[in-house]
Amino acid sequence: MTAGLLSAEGVVGLAVALGCGLLVGLERERRKGSGPHREAAGIRTFAVVALTGALAQVLDVTGLVVAGALLVAALTALAYARSRSRDPGLTTEIALFATYLIGVQAPGQPALAAACGVALAVLLAARDRLHRLATVLLSQQELHDGLLLAALVLIALPLLPAGPQPWAAGLDIRRLLVLLVLILGVQAAGHVALRAFGARGGLPLAGFLSGFVSSTATVATLGHRARAEPTLLGPLAAAASLSGTATWVLAGLICTASAPKAAPALLPMLLAGAVVPLAAAAWALRTPAAALPAQVLPSSARPLRPREALIVAALLAGVSAAVSLGQQAFGQAGVWSGVALAALGDAHAAVAALATLTGQARLDVPDLALGVLVAIGANTVMRVVVARLAGGTAYAVRVAAGLVPSLAVAGAVGAGLGPLAA
Repeated sequence: MTAGLLSAEGVVGLAVALGCGLLVGLERERRKGSGPHREAAGIRTFAVVALTGALAQVLDVTGLVVAGALLVAALTALAYARSRSRDPGLTTEIALFATYLIGVQAPGQPALAAACGVALAVLLAARDRLHRLATVLLSQQELHDGLLLAALVLIALPLLPAGPQPWAAGLDIRRLLVLLVLILGVQAAGHVALRAFGARGGLPLAGFLSGFVSSTATVATLGHRARAEPTLLGPLAAAASLSGTATWVLAGLICTASAPKAAPALLPMLLAGAVVPLAAAAWALRTPAAALPAQVLPSSARPLRPREALIVAALLAGVSAAVSLGQQAFGQAGVWSGVALAALGDAHAAVAALATLTGQARLDVPDLALGVLVAIGANTVMRVVVARLAGGTAYAVRVAAGLVPSLAVAGAVGAGLGPLAA
């Protein structure tokens, strides 16, 4: 259809298709080689194939897109059959057909086609890095555990029904699996950080990032490792302390989003609570680097520890169930007792509920400040108990040295600024 070809959308689609073909073809041209063993397709071939796909779509002739696909497939098969390369592979041939499909897509969805073209070029250019990752950097155990985590996220979670299930005695199995996946993610983050930055830098970074998911789960996971590897006690305790920093930071973000007018009054208190664990982490990391093990990750190390994660998830789920029963028994008679009970499982859920009430003008700013302290205080007690059970006394003392003073300093700053006494 000539009108479609001359329209603005058609011109943009043709331009995007040509650009994608040139981009992918440029990468393939560098891999093409020279002489009698060179690949058949280079920069010109890829550009023409992408433009052909776009023209087939724009002309809107019945069967033209399919005919073009069959032609490209036939020519690709012929080029592969005539290849004299000792290791021909199929990458160039499949990339050529994908480029045709990107050209077909370009007139209707130019932005998506451009993204696909760039992604294809990046994937082709990263060949050496990907081969090194698959054959050298990634161990068999890491590959196995990565597939396990992917299966839980992409297969198990979508199939499980949400809400309490009668066949599971009223338990919300989907929520339990979500919690299990989050804890496994904490373990994976710690493993990757150790691989990338070592014990001194990697573990604290992993602890801080994991604290945004669940500080309690982070403390428990790190505690199990502290019990198994006492030489890493300092970095592990620092990581647990920094998960407490993440708790205060996330509480501030929640209050800013749900009660923006009240957030400035709470900011000094929240900053004080976030800064203290940083000092505790520095104290926990005072161990000289030479005293830390040179090999923090043996070749047999597992990124994921499903049994440990399942135990922690079951513990947190049990606490949540007890909180729910306690709230049903006490009703709304005690706001702070309800907040404290809820915060035993998750401080941020309680903070979010209080901030929402404040944003709706149903709760005063001083009450919100007090509620945040009650929630994080109750959760701090829970984290110290979990630290003792999971990692032993030495680990729990170091964790408490970061979490308890932060709560005390935040309370003192809040009282001094007036929101608690207002």
